[in-house]
Amino acid sequence: MNIIDWVLYIPLTLCVCYLLLYAIASKFYRAPQYPEARTLRHIVVLFPAYKEDRVILSSVRSFLGQDYPKELFDLVVISDQMQPETNEALRTLPIRLLMADYTESSKAKALAMAMNNIDTDLYDIVVIMDADNVTVPEFLSCINRAFDSGVRSIQAHRTGKNLNTDISILDGASEEINNGFFRSGHNALGLSAGLSGSGMAFDAKWFQQNVQYLQTAGEDKELESMLLQQRIHTVYLNDLPVFDEKTQKKEAISNQRKRWIAAQFGALRASLPHLPKALLQGNIDYCDKIFQWMLPPRLIQLAGVFGLTFVFTVIGLVMSLRNGGNEWTMAIKWWILSVAQVSAMILPVPGGQLFTKEVGKAIMKIPMLAVTMIGNLFKLKGANKKFIHTEHGEHHSHS
Repeated sequence: MNIIDWVLYIPLTLCVCYLLLYAIASKFYRAPQYPEARTLRHIVVLFPAYKEDRVILSSVRSFLGQDYPKELFDLVVISDQMQPETNEALRTLPIRLLMADYTESSKAKALAMAMNNIDTDLYDIVVIMDADNVTVPEFLSCINRAFDSGVRSIQAHRTGKNLNTDISILDGASEEINNGFFRSGHNALGLSAGLSGSGMAFDAKWFQQNVQYLQTAGEDKELESMLLQQRIHTVYLNDLPVFDEKTQKKEAISNQRKRWIAAQFGALRASLPHLPKALLQGNIDYCDKIFQWMLPPRLIQLAGVFGLTFVFTVIGLVMSLRNGGNEWTMAIKWWILSVAQVSAMILPVPGGQLFTKEVGKAIMKIPMLAVTMIGNLFKLKGANKKFIHTEHGEHHSHS
C-alpha cells in the first residue's frame, strides 16, 4: 500500500507545486506601463463569427467606438453560417464583411481566409476578438503603445461579463485562476504569457506568415507553440479587459471543456517531439509550455487530490484501528497536498470576487462538473479536428 501511495502522490505533488509556484508569482505581477506612442500603427481587427447572430452586431458596434483614429483601424467580420438579415445589418456598418467559403468550419480557417483576403502590407498589427467580446474604448491605443515599445505578441485580460448563473460564475472564476497561473504568474517570472483565444494582438507580418499552419480546433495553442519556438515573448496586459460571455449551461461547459482537453492533448502530441531540441537550446519557455500541457485539467486534478486524500485517510484510519499502529499518518502528506491545491486555486482570484454568497453556491456544482470532465476524457476522439461551437447570447435565470 505504501508504494501505491507514493506512486500516486509524487506526480500529483509535481502538478500541484507547478500551479502553486505560478499562483504565488501572480501576486508579484505588475502590469507593464508603456510610454505614449511615437507612432500610430495601422491595425486590422478580426471577428470570426460562426452562427453568432445574437451577439456579433452589438460587439462590432461597441468596438467601432474605439478612441483610436478611425482611418488607422479596420474591422473584418468573417461570417460563417449566419442569417442573411445579420449579414445585411453588418453591411450597413463601416466594416469589411467576408463570407466563409470553406466547409468544416473552424476558427483557424476563418483567420487564414481573412489574412488571404486583405492586403497585409497595409497593417502593422492584427487583433483577434471573439464574436461576443466587448472591450474598453482605449483598447487599440493600449495595444499600439505596447507595440511602440517593441512588443510583438499581446494577450489582454479576458474576464466574464455575464456572471449571472452558477455555471457562468465558475467559468469566470476558472478564467481568473488560469490568468493567474499561465499569464500574470508566468510574466512575473519573466516567462511568456499563455494565449486565451481572443483579445490577442500580433505583429501583422508574423501572423500572415504563420496563420496558414493552423490546423486544429486548438488554434491558440498552435499559435503559442509557434511563438515560443521562435522565441517571441507574449506580454499579458492585466489592466486591459476584454469582456467575454461566460458559459451558462452545464451541457455547454461540458462541450467547451471537451474541446479544450482535446486541444491540450493535441498540442502535447505535436510538441513533445520538439522537447529534446528545446532542452538543448535552453528554450525554457517552450519546455515550460510542454510540461504545462502534460498537466491534467484543473478540475480533474482537484478531484484527484481530494479523492485520494479521502481514500488514504480512510485506509490509514482503518489500518491503524486494526493494527493498533500509526498508519493514519500516511494521510498527513495528502492533507498538506490538498491545502496546497486549494491555495493554488484561491491565490490568483481577486479577494472581492471570491468570498461571495454566489461563489459559495456555485462551488457546490464543482463535483458534478468534475465527474462530467472525467467522462469527457473517454469521448475525445476527433474532438480536436471537429469544431465544437459554444453558443452565445443566451440569457437564463439563476440555476
